[in-house]
Amino acid sequence: MSREREAADLDERILATIDAWHRHGRSPSDAEFDDLALAIFAHQLRYNAAYAAYCAGYGFSPNALPASWRAIPPLPARAYKEAAIAAFPIERAELVFESSGTTLGDPSRQYVEDRRLYDAALLAAFERAMLPEGERLRYLLLVPNPAQRTHSSLGYMMGRVAAAFGDGETGWYLDEDRLLVDAFMADAGDACDRERPVCLAATAFSLLHLVETLEERGATMRLPARSRIMETGGFKGRTRVVARDELYARVERALGVPSERIIAEYGMSELCSQYYDRPGSERSIAGTTHRVKTAPPWLRARALDERERDLPPGSVGALVHIDLANRSSCLALLTEDLGALVDDGIVLLGRESGAQLRGCSLDAEDLRRS
Repeated sequence: MSREREAADLDERILATIDAWHRHGRSPSDAEFDDLALAIFAHQLRYNAAYAAYCAGYGFSPNALPASWRAIPPLPARAYKEAAIAAFPIERAELVFESSGTTLGDPSRQYVEDRRLYDAALLAAFERAMLPEGERLRYLLLVPNPAQRTHSSLGYMMGRVAAAFGDGETGWYLDEDRLLVDAFMADAGDACDRERPVCLAATAFSLLHLVETLEERGATMRLPARSRIMETGGFKGRTRVVARDELYARVERALGVPSERIIAEYGMSELCSQYYDRPGSERSIAGTTHRVKTAPPWLRARALDERERDLPPGSVGALVHIDLANRSSCLALLTEDLGALVDDGIVLLGRESGAQLRGCSLDAEDLRRS
């Protein structure tokens, strides 16, 4: 079978898995997840040279696969800065995403061969997490505008969401790194006058900047009933950090959106799928309280200790994400984020201090040569 035919067959299986959950609420069984994950892994070992070389150090090849998705070697996220992590010729990529550049060094790059996988994964999860009432909202976006930053996964994501679920009057309020507060206030005021519920999507830093500007002006508003906010990104790489509870309280005072209608999204440029937290799901881990973030059923997580062994629920370790929608790159990603598995999701605690590229078989120079 050709690479193209094999890739197309896998993509149809992944799309069917997403559609079954999106339309009918059916999640894959453990056996079904294992079967599809291992099929994708075998495909990536055949056609992703850098990842295959990495996995050879663990003793895996297309003819020597693990027994379970839990044993698939996760590729360190930093590898995406060092090599083209792709199971296809990258000149055929329909989407190319780059990390935001808040950390030092070159950006990570994710190459997506078939945008249908990315679109299906993001739209299904967003609709379930953010639009339980099924409303068409007005989207007010404090995220990178894809017209300016064509490789922003967040900008692409919100552009697709607004096109699929919006009312046709989407507004973008970041001009490069400048927040267009007056334009936002004018459009938000129009939505209030017309009692049109909005979805405000913003990075944590942009949301803080907006709130601080409104506080300095002594301005407040109450966004229409049923409005909601999607916050993402945290404060990594920023000198100003505000606790999430404080930020949400200030947002409620400035915009009139209660904290239970503010939902944090967690995603990465290296993943095709996203997590969303659940208001009211707070859990205490390592002495601090956090909401539980849940994933769609084609995205699963592990928490590892320093020797890359699975930790039990509630124990803090390095987070690994296994994303079946990552067929065209690498389905298992080892992050530099610390967290714990709880209930049906994860608790995210933040960036691992001094995180280094993990794994036994390749260093950065090896990845460049692969």
